[in-house]
Amino acid sequence: FPEPFPLEFLWTAQHLAAHVEKFARGQFVAEFEGEIVGSASSARISETTWNAHLNWEQTLGGFGFDGHDPEGNTLYGADISVHPGFRGKGIGRKLYEARFQLVRDLELARFGTACRMPDCRASGLDPEVFAALVQAGEHTDRTLTPLLRYGLRLNSVIPNYMEDEESLNAAALLEWLPR
Repeated sequence: FPEPFPLEFLWTAQHLAAHVEKFARGQFVAEFEGEIVGSASSARISETTWNAHLNWEQTLGGFGFDGHDPEGNTLYGADISVHPGFRGKGIGRKLYEARFQLVRDLELARFGTACRMPDCRASGLDPEVFAALVQAGEHTDRTLTPLLRYGLRLNSVIPNYMEDEESLNAAALLEWLPR
C-alpha cells in the first residue's frame, strides 16, 4: 500500500506464507506479464466473530490470520491492493469477483469486510455520516464508492477499527450475499 501505512503495517513474506498455509484458497493475485500487480488476502471467520464487529486485529487474529476459522461461514476480506500503475483497469473488481465466486463454491453465508474510508477525514464529517452520504451517492470515497458499485452493502461503521488517520480510525462494515 502507498501512504498512509507505515512499513510495520505491511505484509511480510512470513505473514503471506501464514495466509497461504492457513487458507490458500482465500489468497488471490493478479498478474501482468509475469509481474504481480494486485493481491487480495482473505480468511474465514465464524458467525459469532462476524456479528461482534471487532477491530481488525481481533477479527483476524493479527497479521498471521490466527483467527482464521476453517469452518467459518464468512469469507472476510482482510485487504486488497492494486499496484498504482494498474489501477482503474478492473483488477480490483476481478479480485472481488474471485472472492464472490469462492463464497459460492464453499457455500458460505457471505463475503464481509471492513473497508477504509480514506476520504473521510478530508470531508470534515463523522465517519458514520460520511459513509451514509457515500452510500446515498452524495459523496464519493476512493475505496468505499467502488465497493458499493461491486454490489457490497453497507451494514454499519466500526469505530476504532484500525490506526488510519484518513479514515478517522473507522471502517465501513460491508457484506455481499450470494444469490
